[in-house]
Amino acid sequence: MVWSGGGPWYLYLIIFCHILAFKQTGGRRGKINYRQREKQILDDILGKGYDKRIRPSGKNFTDGPAVIEVNIYLRTISRIDDVKMEYSVQVTFREQWNDERLGYIDNTDGKLNYLTLTDPTKVWMPDTFFRNEKEAKKHEIIVPNVYVRIYPNGDILYSIRISLTLACPMDLRLYPLDRQVCVLQIASYGWATDDLIYQWKEIDPVQIVPGLHLPRFTLEQYKSAYCNVITNTGEYSCLKVELIFKREFSYYLITIYVPCCMLVIVSWVSFWLDQNAIPARVSLGVTTLLTMSTQTSGISAQLPPVSYTKAIDVWTGACQGFVFCALLEFALVNYASRSDMQRERARERIERARRQWELENNDSQMKPTTNHTSNNTINAQDTTLLTMNGESTPRVSLRSSYPSGYPHGPSSQGGYLMERPCEVHLTNNRGGFGCTRSKSILSKFASRAKRIDVISRFIFPLLFAIFNLAYWLYYLLAKGSNEDFQDER
Repeated sequence: MVWSGGGPWYLYLIIFCHILAFKQTGGRRGKINYRQREKQILDDILGKGYDKRIRPSGKNFTDGPAVIEVNIYLRTISRIDDVKMEYSVQVTFREQWNDERLGYIDNTDGKLNYLTLTDPTKVWMPDTFFRNEKEAKKHEIIVPNVYVRIYPNGDILYSIRISLTLACPMDLRLYPLDRQVCVLQIASYGWATDDLIYQWKEIDPVQIVPGLHLPRFTLEQYKSAYCNVITNTGEYSCLKVELIFKREFSYYLITIYVPCCMLVIVSWVSFWLDQNAIPARVSLGVTTLLTMSTQTSGISAQLPPVSYTKAIDVWTGACQGFVFCALLEFALVNYASRSDMQRERARERIERARRQWELENNDSQMKPTTNHTSNNTINAQDTTLLTMNGESTPRVSLRSSYPSGYPHGPSSQGGYLMERPCEVHLTNNRGGFGCTRSKSILSKFASRAKRIDVISRFIFPLLFAIFNLAYWLYYLLAKGSNEDFQDER
């Protein structure tokens, strides 16, 4: 027989070759091309039976409104503009809803958890818009930053990265001690609440990138809330994110408050300069006033024109007022100095006339009498007895102590000593007259101009300290009340 010879070896070889070939072909046929399978599923669910113009059904395949779950990932806050009252953010905006028409059977043992589309126009999309948006931009470098994921149960996840410039109405009454609440509002443009409802995602509806930093603000708190809107065409679902920004006061303390204090204090230097140093005091007062005005204008240029008074307006206005009053003080000092000079000249003229009269009449000393009744005698109403060092001395008034015919006496029109309120005493150890004045700080300075300067050295710092106390107490308490109100919201 053929099998008894070497036949079995050929048989074994043929069987082995058939088995090997079967395994190779069978392996190629058993390996699944998942990308091809994904294409087939997309062709099936997006075929002729799907109409993207028709919105999906409600929950549990009812005819209720479609529910859109929203999630926002805040990437950056690049700018908060106080003048335009707006802020710029970059967000990843995500929406998720269920469209039972796009459900499919996953027979790949979990290899296809979801299908990915890069063209969102292939499926139905909610007509979402941002209510307080001024400008918006999609990011398309290197490719459009958008995708759509379709899950086996029909859930649709839409994600896009966009940059937004949003309106943020601000209350600047406490500026720069204020907190501002800026919102991001999301709503449907055409679908009313009977057809579409927005809901926040239950877990982490708003996410913030770690380490978010702003130049002049701190993101103190953020909240998610609802803001449904009723218009003439119906009620529309609306979501909002409240971002509470706290202004960094240290920046304004260094750039505004400290320089203003320094300018006010520098304006007080003129109180310590000589009253006759007119060029130095005028240049100092005018320079500080112009510098303060320039700084006030620079601060106003950084803020919008509003109808109410801001905290910074109170501060700059008060500082400018103190500087202006310091300049007016010098004008008063200059006037008093010239007035004192004129009085001194008049006193010198009277003294020269008295000496000339004494030389002509050979009368070097005036003697008080009590029996004369003419105009050159002492009035009886002005004569009393005072006790001084245990001795009685007559007190007389200068109103009637000049002899008849004395130049610039009581009857002359320009007499400087006509109604002098100072009392004179006749003492035993002196042959002349002496004036008694109260011993005080101001009595050490003979001129009124010097007295004004001395008073200003104490009054101006005291008033500025009182203003600072009232200013900080009021606005810090108002700031605390504003914080409590925002926490209640």
